[in-house]
Amino acid sequence: MNLYKPSGSKFVFLSKRFTPYMYKSLIRPILFLFDPERVHYFSFAAIKVLSKLGFSSLIRRIYLLEDKRLERELFGLKFKNPVGLAAGFDKDAKLYNELSDFGFGFIEIGTLTPKPQDGNPKKRLFRLKADKAIINRMGFNNQGVYNAVERLEKPHRVLIGGNIGKNKITPNKEAMKDYLICLEALFDHVDYFVVNVSSPNTPGLRELQDKEPLTKLLIALKKENKALAQSKGTDEKPILLKIAPDLNEGQLLDTITIVKSSEIEGVIATNTTIEREGLESDVLLTEEGGGLSGKPLTRHSTEVIRFLAEKSQNAFPIIGVGGIHSAEDALEKLEAGASLVQLWTGFVYEGPGLVKRINKAILKSTIEPN
Repeated sequence: MNLYKPSGSKFVFLSKRFTPYMYKSLIRPILFLFDPERVHYFSFAAIKVLSKLGFSSLIRRIYLLEDKRLERELFGLKFKNPVGLAAGFDKDAKLYNELSDFGFGFIEIGTLTPKPQDGNPKKRLFRLKADKAIINRMGFNNQGVYNAVERLEKPHRVLIGGNIGKNKITPNKEAMKDYLICLEALFDHVDYFVVNVSSPNTPGLRELQDKEPLTKLLIALKKENKALAQSKGTDEKPILLKIAPDLNEGQLLDTITIVKSSEIEGVIATNTTIEREGLESDVLLTEEGGGLSGKPLTRHSTEVIRFLAEKSQNAFPIIGVGGIHSAEDALEKLEAGASLVQLWTGFVYEGPGLVKRINKAILKSTIEPN
């Protein structure tokens, strides 16, 4: 069913000109009156309804910027543009095609775990409006990897990354099994994998970032990846590591060594932070447990990207994420050494028009693709 029938080029022109600005002036103030997790699910439902009513083509005409100059080839994959949606937004692969209508070059689903889990008790998602930030302690809430696989069997309009983790009840000494289960289940359905050992919201998870356990985990995943590719007569899927912004220089140097020795394809920098310095929001909010994302992370995540790129001599690609709220924020990460960027909190605060603004800025910039 398609209830939307364009009434002429003038309507489309006005929609393109004014719709992106309506988000910050009208839509966001209303949404921000309500609980952020409920708003998230409401937004999902609204996007799905709009798609079913036939508004997808209008959304694409407003927000999608198609230009061959934006294409990036990385990990053996061709990205339509370098701006992606970070993991945590579409955890269960329910809306990846519809979200691609807003102009994203790739969508990362998850974090997915072998078994379904509810995550941490509510309330677990908090807006820090004064800081343009969010604190979340969701705790890998998802319906399980096999549930997501069923939805991923439909055709994809966009490249899909599969972000994988371990169940909360799985002890660290058995974590490798969980990651291997997710890798095997998703192998035929995603274009690349992201190993998440950096979320602060699963007890003990960040211990897997230590050099020895992380090296063993990544080598095992590479081995299984190769075996699956050979058995199916296809190419291996790229494997990336998502790291925390809270690693010190020694740990970041270890990360470079681990990436090289395990021969994985790249790094996503960075996840949310547990730091709370320099925040302006009420202390009752800033002291909530969980990972902080948004503007307070902008500079530090860029510094991590620059450190990895310089110290590794650009030995592997980096996807930059953390505090991108403007085209300038994205360009800074690309200049620091990122090949692609991802949004999450910036998408919530600035609206879907941010994707197009970033892509326009990239076209106007002199930054060479990494």
